[in-house]
Amino acid sequence: MEPSADDGARAPRAVISPSRNDPLVVTLSEGLGGPLGSHAAPGAARSALWNPELILLLLTAVAAIGGVLIKGYCRVNGWTSPTEFYATCYSDFPTLFKERGLADGVLPLFSHGSPFEYPVITSLIAGLTALAIPGTGATPARAGAYFDLNAVLAAVMWMVAVMATARANPRRPWDAALVAIAPGAILAGFINWDLWAVALLSLGLLAFARNRPVLAGIALGLGTATKFYPALVLGVFVLLAIRTGRWRQTVALLGSALAAWAAVNLPAMVGDPKGWAFFFQYSADRDPGFSSAYFAWNLVAERLQLAKIPTLAANGLFVVGFGLCCLAIAFVALHAPRRPRVAQLAFLVVAAFVLTGKVYSPQYVLWLIPLFALARPRWRDFLIWMTAEALHWVAVWMYLGWTTSNGPVQNNIDSPYYALAVLVHMAVLVYLCVHVVSDIYDPTGDPIRRSHQDDPQGGEFDGAPDVFTLPPALEGPPRVSVSAEQS
Repeated sequence: MEPSADDGARAPRAVISPSRNDPLVVTLSEGLGGPLGSHAAPGAARSALWNPELILLLLTAVAAIGGVLIKGYCRVNGWTSPTEFYATCYSDFPTLFKERGLADGVLPLFSHGSPFEYPVITSLIAGLTALAIPGTGATPARAGAYFDLNAVLAAVMWMVAVMATARANPRRPWDAALVAIAPGAILAGFINWDLWAVALLSLGLLAFARNRPVLAGIALGLGTATKFYPALVLGVFVLLAIRTGRWRQTVALLGSALAAWAAVNLPAMVGDPKGWAFFFQYSADRDPGFSSAYFAWNLVAERLQLAKIPTLAANGLFVVGFGLCCLAIAFVALHAPRRPRVAQLAFLVVAAFVLTGKVYSPQYVLWLIPLFALARPRWRDFLIWMTAEALHWVAVWMYLGWTTSNGPVQNNIDSPYYALAVLVHMAVLVYLCVHVVSDIYDPTGDPIRRSHQDDPQGGEFDGAPDVFTLPPALEGPPRVSVSAEQS
């Protein structure tokens, strides 16, 4: 049925209940009394103590503890190869602490002649946290303390991402539970410093949702100075500005993002040009890395005695492949009958980067989890995706255990099975992208627009009419006649 004007006036105050809105949660709730009653008004009266945000924080804390417990074997016995792979407790924190001179006081970008393969803010986090560890040398105790400190800070960033995701759509705070208890985050959250960039991107989307483009740009600029991928989202705002003709927020966002990135990077560029450029040089020169399509092909090619993909060809394939994906996303953004949402396009562009990139580290799943929670918060698809990522997570460690131990293949995972795990994780990610594109072209399948919202993260784009589309896009959005609480 169509909502009345009074319903629309009350909508911003109503919280969407997952037990009414998500098909899987509706089914599972039957064992606990069924969906929330039709006369209940979630969010109308908020408890001073038990509110969604506090519960989400507690869930995140429990999940973070679980993520640290997974590293328990290495925390007790040390991070040594190949046992750290077989015990699935590998982390870059202690490895880089020992191998990049951090244990000896090296501060990346300030200690000349000590290149570090990460952007500026990540380099500073890595170096400054190392300086905070008492003692000298790369002892097991100091490496463990370094891991613990960075794990605590990463857990805080995880909580920041959860809160930002919950507040980015006040009507659907429970969608942030996908971020709070994501199996992918539990398994991969403490491998590297990616959660810092995840938190900054989430804050940027929240600021833009609240019509604060300068703050959004600062967050995205700092996120890009932490990990490169937040820069990809900037193109989303340009596409939506083209479609709506609303450039004020986008120009302010782009300008502040560039200013924030430059404020962090210029001192490093001037003080240590070679050290600053090492991240970009390393990314361009590295061979196809673990779990990329190119690496999987090379494994299969080696077994079948086919031609491998060299580094230069992989670079070219990445540029062409990612470029074509970006053109396809731009086409969707300007051609769809109804303007796509910010989160939908952001998920697609980051997923395209992951799928076409030269390397897929297990922690890259963190980049996509908050974007998925905003783009397509459906538990069934989420759990399918997390299952594929968990399979890949186990496969990559078992493969690395084999290659570093030189043990017999009979006692390890053979390369074709590892390549199959890579293929499965990529196929499921493509499956999610297809669903997101389907939601864009048919908003009746979009969980957000089924809730009678346009674009909660859209800022000035929210509810904006089109001024430019590619034919044969329809004039005006299709009418969504689904009840806000209908599954």
